[in-house]
Amino acid sequence: MTGQTTSRRQAVHRLLDGLGTDGGVRVVTGEPGCGRTAFLEHAAGSFRSGPVWHVRADPGRAAPPLSGLHALLRAAGRPVRVAGDRTAGEELFDVLRAAAGASPLLVCVDDAHLWDAASRAALGHAAARVRAAGVRAGLLLTVPGHRPVDRELAALPVLRLGPLAPGDAARVVDDATGGAVDPGVREELVTAAEGNPALLLALVHRLSPAQLAGRRALPRPLADGETLTGVAGGCLTGVPPDRAGLLLTAAAAVRATGEPDADADLVRRAAGAGAAHPLPEALVLAEGRLRFRSALLGRAVYAGAPPERRRAAHRALAACLTGTGAGGVLALLHRSWTVTGPAPALAAELAAAAVPAPPDLRCRALTRAAELTADEAERAHRCTAAAEQALLAGRPPEALRLLDAARSRPAPAPARGGAELLRGAVLLVDGPVDDARESFLLAAGLLAGAGHEAADTAVLGAADAAWAAGDPASCLHVLATPTAHPPAAGAPAGGPGTRSVGAGAPAPAGPGAEVPAGGVPVAGGAGRVVVGGVPGGAAAGRGVFGGGTPGAGSAGGEGAGAGGDADGAAPRSGPLRDHRDGMRAVLLGRFDRAAGPLRRVVERGLSGDGPEPLLRSASAALMLGDLTAARCAGARALAAARTLGCAALEPRALEYLAYAELRAGRHQLARTHAEEGLRTASRTGQRNTAAHHHAVLALAASIEGEREIVAEHVAAALRTARRHGLAQAATLAQWAAARADLGAGRPREAADRLGPLVRPGARRGHFAVWMLAVPCFVEATALAGRPEDAAAVVEDFALWAACGADPQAPAQLLRCRALLAAPDAAGPLYLRALERHEETAGDFERARTELLYGKWLRRRRRLREARNRLGEALMGFERCGAHLWAQQAAAESRAGGAAPGRPGAGELSRLTPQQLRIARRVAEGATNREVALSLSVSTRTVDYHLRNIFATLGVRSRVELVRLVEQPEKTGARP
Repeated sequence: MTGQTTSRRQAVHRLLDGLGTDGGVRVVTGEPGCGRTAFLEHAAGSFRSGPVWHVRADPGRAAPPLSGLHALLRAAGRPVRVAGDRTAGEELFDVLRAAAGASPLLVCVDDAHLWDAASRAALGHAAARVRAAGVRAGLLLTVPGHRPVDRELAALPVLRLGPLAPGDAARVVDDATGGAVDPGVREELVTAAEGNPALLLALVHRLSPAQLAGRRALPRPLADGETLTGVAGGCLTGVPPDRAGLLLTAAAAVRATGEPDADADLVRRAAGAGAAHPLPEALVLAEGRLRFRSALLGRAVYAGAPPERRRAAHRALAACLTGTGAGGVLALLHRSWTVTGPAPALAAELAAAAVPAPPDLRCRALTRAAELTADEAERAHRCTAAAEQALLAGRPPEALRLLDAARSRPAPAPARGGAELLRGAVLLVDGPVDDARESFLLAAGLLAGAGHEAADTAVLGAADAAWAAGDPASCLHVLATPTAHPPAAGAPAGGPGTRSVGAGAPAPAGPGAEVPAGGVPVAGGAGRVVVGGVPGGAAAGRGVFGGGTPGAGSAGGEGAGAGGDADGAAPRSGPLRDHRDGMRAVLLGRFDRAAGPLRRVVERGLSGDGPEPLLRSASAALMLGDLTAARCAGARALAAARTLGCAALEPRALEYLAYAELRAGRHQLARTHAEEGLRTASRTGQRNTAAHHHAVLALAASIEGEREIVAEHVAAALRTARRHGLAQAATLAQWAAARADLGAGRPREAADRLGPLVRPGARRGHFAVWMLAVPCFVEATALAGRPEDAAAVVEDFALWAACGADPQAPAQLLRCRALLAAPDAAGPLYLRALERHEETAGDFERARTELLYGKWLRRRRRLREARNRLGEALMGFERCGAHLWAQQAAAESRAGGAAPGRPGAGELSRLTPQQLRIARRVAEGATNREVALSLSVSTRTVDYHLRNIFATLGVRSRVELVRLVEQPEKTGARP
C-alpha cells in the first residue's frame, strides 16, 4: 500500500496496542498523497482484538442530514435509526459502549470531512465521550491536511502523517520497480518526492525502464506541473481567481526563500487589491508569515500555473522588495525568474549580491546565476560554487547534482579540480569513503599546477578518507604524494618504506600493512577535510565545509587558491603544512615531532572565531590528547557554525565534543553531544557522521547498561559503516557491544567479540581505535579464565600508553598488568593504578579498577579491605549511572559479607539511567514519539522501556507514573 513502510506499520501497531487496552481517538491527517487511506486500511486489517467497523464517505453523493452516521451503523450491522437532534451523539456513544462491552472495538471512518455536518457533530461528540469515559473503543477518523479540521472534530487529538524518511522512500521505490532502478535515479526520485508516497509512485510511473535504469536522461523538472496537480487531485479546483492569484504569489515567494513560509505583507502587496481577506483554506497566517498547509499543494500551485502568470508573480514580488542583504538577493532572484534566456549581467549581479547571504539562500542564488550564464566555463564555476553552499546548508544530494552539472560543462583543470574536491567532501560525510579518496586524489592532480594550497587540501582529504576506511598505509602514502610541499624542518618524511624512529616497528610499506602500535592516535584524533573556496570558481564560491581532518585552508582568511608552483614549493598556508606534518608524524608514532606542528594548529584556531580553523584546532588537540583544548575549540566551532548558519559544520563540531568528553571519562556529557549531533547529522544528510554519533551513543549506553539502546545504536552504526567502508565507526560500535556484554557479566562473549578487533591480523579493528578496547579485552579474558590470550596485546597497549595522548591509558595499563600478574603480585599494581586514576577525571574507569581490586581482595579473604574497595566502586558506578556495573559491585560486596541493600532515592532508584530519563520526560507530558526524538532512539525502544518502568515501579498508567516521579522531585530526593 502507498506509504505503508516498516516505520508506518510500526506506528499502526503501537497505536492499535493502545486502542486494544485503553481505547483512544485519533484524527488522522496529512497532505494529499500522504497515504491516509492506506494507513487506515492497514489499521483495520491489523486489528485482532475485536470487531472493526470500517466506512468511507462517498465524495460523489449528496449528504443529507445524518446520512454519514447511518452509513456507519449499516456497516456495523446495526441499522439503528438515530434522531435528528442533539441526542444523536449520545445515541452513537451508547451504541459504541455496548459494542465494546465484550471486546475492544475499532471504528475507522475515512474522509470524515465529507460527512454531513450533523453526522460530523454526532461523531465528534461520541468520540469525545469515548475518550473521556475510557471505553475500549478506538476511533480513527481521516481528514485532509491541506484545509482546517472541521470544527465538529477540531477538539479531538490529531495524528499527522509526516513525510517518509529517505530510507523508507528508497524502499518504496525498490518495491515499485522490483529493484530495477539506478541508485542515482533512486536518489533523485526520493529527493523530488520530498517524502510524499503518492508523488513518489507517480514519479516512478512517469519514467521509462531505460530512464529508471539510468541509461536515458531524466525529464526536467522531474516533478512537473501535471504530476504535482495529479497528486493534489481536486484540492485546487473551484478556487476563485483572486484567491488563485494570492496562492500563486505565495508559492512564488516561498520558492525564493526556500523556507516553508514567506512574509505575509509582501505577498499581499504583490498580489494586489482583494488579497487581504479571507485567506484561502490552503494558507495559514501565523506571526506575520504565510505558509501552505501542504508543501505539495504549494509546489502544485506554482508548477501548474502558466509560465506567463508565474513570471508576473515574480515581477510583482521583485517590485515590492527593496534594499540590500537578503532582501536584495530575493529581489534579484525574483527578477531572474522573469527572464527566459541567458542574462549574463543579471547572473553576475545575482552572484555578487549573494556573497554575504547564508548558505541556503546563497546556493539558490548561485544555482540560478549558473542557469542564466552563457559561458560554459563560468557556468561550471557557478555550479561548483552553488554545490559548496548546498553542502554547507546540509544538502549533500543537491550538492552532488550540481557537481554533476558542473562536470558536464567544459572547464579548465582548476575548475574541474575544485568540483572533484567538493565531490570528495560530500562523499566523505555521506558516501563510500573509498570513492571520496579517489575524488580527492583526482582533484589533487587537477589542482597541482594551480596553487599548492588547493592541491594540499585535496591531499589531506584523501588522507582523511583513507583514515576513515582504516587504511594507514594509504594514508601515509597519500601524505607523501609529490604534489604536496616537503615536510617542515624536523618532521618525518613518511611514506612507503619509511621506518618510524623509536616506535619499535616499521611503518607500513603497502596496503594492509600495520602501523606501529605506538603510532596510532585515539578515536576522533583525525577530523574531516575542510574545503575552502573553490579554485577557479566564481568569487561567490567563498566558504568552507568542515568534515574529518580539518587541514585545508579556508577561503575566509587563509587565502584559498593561494600561491605555490608545480615543483613542490611549500604552500603559503601554515595551518595546512602543520596539520599535514603533524598527522604524518602521529601515524609514524613520532609524537615528539607531532607536538610542535599540531600545537601551532591548536593555537592558531583558538586565536580566532572562524568555525573551520576551530575545527582544525579541535582535531589537532584530540591527536595531542589535550582534551581541554579540544572541548574549548569544539564548543566555539559549534557556536560559530550556528551563528553563521553553516548547518553542515554542526555535526562535526558535536562529534569532536562527544569524543573529547568520552575520552575524558564524562560519558553522560558525551551522550548529550552525540544525541544532538545525531539529530543534526540526520537533518543535514550526513550519514557517515551520523554513524559516528551512533557509535558514541552505543559506547555511552554500554556504560549505563542499556542493552536495548546499545543494540539499536550498534546496528545503526554498522549499517552505514558496512555500506560506506567506515572502519572507525564499525570498530567503536563493536567495542560498545562487547563492553555491554562485560557489564552484563558475560566476559566470555565479550572476549570472543573483542579478540579479532585487538589481536594482530587482517581482522584487527581500525588502527586508531583498536587499542582503546584492549583494557576491556584483558578484563574479559581474565574473567573468562583465558588470560594468556591477552598477554601480547598488553605490550602493544603499553606503547600507546607511553605516547601520552590518552589520559586514561597509564592507569588502564597498570590494571591490565594486575589482571595478568601472578596472584601475589597483583595488589601493588592495583594500588598504583588507583594512584594514576587520581590524575584524571571521570568515575567509570576508577570504579572498574576498584571493583576488580575488591574482587581480588575478597578472594584472598581480606574482607574488610574488599568491602571498602567495593563500596567505593559502587558509589563510583552510581555517580556515573553505570547501573549494571553497580549491580556487579553490590553483588560482590554482599558476597563479602556486606549488609544487603543501601539507602536509595526511593522507588525511582530502581530504574536504570535511561529508564529514569524516559520516566521524567513522560511525567513532563511528552508523548512516546517526543521522548524518542529527544533521546535519539526509536519509539519502539521507548515503548519497551516504558513497559519495564511500569513493571519495575508497579504502576499501571501514565498518571500513576507522574505522581511517583513528582513525589521525590517535590521533596528534593532525586535519584
